[in-house]
Amino acid sequence: MDIPSEIDSYAPRPRQGMDTAPTFPLRPVLCRAAYPILLLAVVSAAVVTLRYRLDFGQISVFFLIGTVVYLAALERLIPYDSGWHPNRGEWGWYGVYFLLTLLGGGLAQLSVMAVVGAVSPPDPVLVLWAEIPLALLLRSLACYLVHRFGHTRRWLWRLHGVHHVPEKVNVANNGVNHILDVMLGKGVAQLALAVAGFSQESVFVVGLFTIAQGYFVHANIDVRIGRLNYVLASPEQHRLHHSTDLSEAGHYGSDLSIWDLMFRSFTWHSGREPAAVGLQDPTSFPRTGAVVASLLHPWRRS
Repeated sequence: MDIPSEIDSYAPRPRQGMDTAPTFPLRPVLCRAAYPILLLAVVSAAVVTLRYRLDFGQISVFFLIGTVVYLAALERLIPYDSGWHPNRGEWGWYGVYFLLTLLGGGLAQLSVMAVVGAVSPPDPVLVLWAEIPLALLLRSLACYLVHRFGHTRRWLWRLHGVHHVPEKVNVANNGVNHILDVMLGKGVAQLALAVAGFSQESVFVVGLFTIAQGYFVHANIDVRIGRLNYVLASPEQHRLHHSTDLSEAGHYGSDLSIWDLMFRSFTWHSGREPAAVGLQDPTSFPRTGAVVASLLHPWRRS
């Protein structure tokens, strides 16, 4: 496997729309600092919340909003492809899907909490510092499997394919999902952690990381993480996941990349970029703006 010796140069690439985009003076610095800043925010939010016993739900919502705002600003300062910026109409559609995604995640959480008392042990077995990496590995594996099945099982694809309709990849359309697809993915991940008996504290910390990673990998930003690609997921990998060329569209992990390496769905190498993103057959799904048709698509005749 070819492992790059260093992170590539951050000179702007001649992609669609780049010729009209202004050059940010500190672009190379911000390209390198953007991801460490995000990871530092995860650690800071976790430490402050646990130390001062803040409400996990409220902090998670604030952290989600802050992550989206931060990455949306980076998309304007250090875009990967300025042609992928959402237009005004797309912002409206994406906003509707974002609310549906939040609703689906909330419903999944309620469903899991209804059975947690019956399946999870009353007290955690491990100390927090040992729980967190194990909880992350379990949640990541559960999400990887659900995501991969979403691409390889016909009916699940009719749910998940809604996410792949846009011909752009940006932080705004990360929320373009079928509500049942969100409920399935979130529900399986949360239930796996509950059955394993992880504490609320470890689940909260892992949740912050997965929020940050989920939006980071989908962001239209020119950030490359070099050798870390063999441990963590990145925008470089996730753009390939959305490729119309299915031979390179692996990368089902949105937080860790180790499962893609283990299960042979890792296709990234330094400099590899998709020629186009979206559906291989654009006519197989309704367009993103047709929200109701997209939600009803799984029950329509093929």
